[in-house]
Amino acid sequence: ATRDNIRHYAHGIGDDNPLWCDPDYAAGTAQGGMVALPSFLFSTSRIISGYVGGLPGVHAMWAGADWTWHKWVKRNDEIRTESHLKELIEHDTRFSGRAVQQIYHVDFYNQDGDKLAEADSWCFRTERDTARELGTKYKDLKAKPAQRYTDEELTDIYRHYAEEQVRGAETRYFEDVAVGDEIPTMVKGPMTVTGFIAYAQGWGGLYIRANKLNWKQIHAHPGLGIPNKFNIPDCPERVHWENEMATAVGAPGAYDYGPERCSWMTHHLTNWMGDDGFLVHVENKIRRHNPEGDALFIKGSVTDVRDDADNPGFGLVDIAHEARNQGDELSIIGTGTVRLPKRGS
Repeated sequence: ATRDNIRHYAHGIGDDNPLWCDPDYAAGTAQGGMVALPSFLFSTSRIISGYVGGLPGVHAMWAGADWTWHKWVKRNDEIRTESHLKELIEHDTRFSGRAVQQIYHVDFYNQDGDKLAEADSWCFRTERDTARELGTKYKDLKAKPAQRYTDEELTDIYRHYAEEQVRGAETRYFEDVAVGDEIPTMVKGPMTVTGFIAYAQGWGGLYIRANKLNWKQIHAHPGLGIPNKFNIPDCPERVHWENEMATAVGAPGAYDYGPERCSWMTHHLTNWMGDDGFLVHVENKIRRHNPEGDALFIKGSVTDVRDDADNPGFGLVDIAHEARNQGDELSIIGTGTVRLPKRGS
């Protein structure tokens, strides 16, 4: 968890919180130095990020995660993981008909053996040809013309960026939070391939390789490469930047990464909680693809407040939030639990 790795991941989701981007600022906080944003741990485990084994003609659609954090990841921590296959569940879906949900569990440790976090994540294994030819989920969307924004619409979207609030050093105390409080709306997008690549730069990607290293990967795993329009074997991960590959697997077009979207949801919570808060738990479930051109509006509210029995002087705040696109279509739902300090603690 180097300074650069943390910052690159944060910038890849559009997060400029100085707690994970500015060492001088972070030195003056209760953490005493730079820490990693909670979702940074996606970059330390291929399994949690969707590396779930190749199957001929079968795609892996990353669809959600359930995280619990125990400690901050500090600058220069060395991360070790342990993982196992937890469960397989068969589903009947509009996207591809038969699909199998593949759930993995991953534990995260630092160099001292301290458990930092644990998580379940899941992918839906779907047959590419069936999803493309028979899937009905995006039938109406595929028939629509491509999204094109007016200057006025873009101005309204960008207004949310100008007004985005990072709580930072202004402590949010438990006593100041009540059930029903709204979390400020956060915008992500409009989606561009450039944005998807920005995430991959910070996260690392699963199969993105160049030149000799790409050849070695394809040579070692011949089934990995899927010929592109030039008949050059290329990775299936290109669904995130190549429309032809995305539509070939049944998606409406090039779309965002699942861990990226989950990270946006945690960003929504860390902006709100401030430097003295701690994100304890989140669960996020993806409901649709976000193709290029979509804009997301993340909204939420407080659903419960209670004492933290395990940490005197702190309270726990439960939050429910969701993200919808510019057409009010549900993209992702989530819940989170934040630990906040009490006054005088």
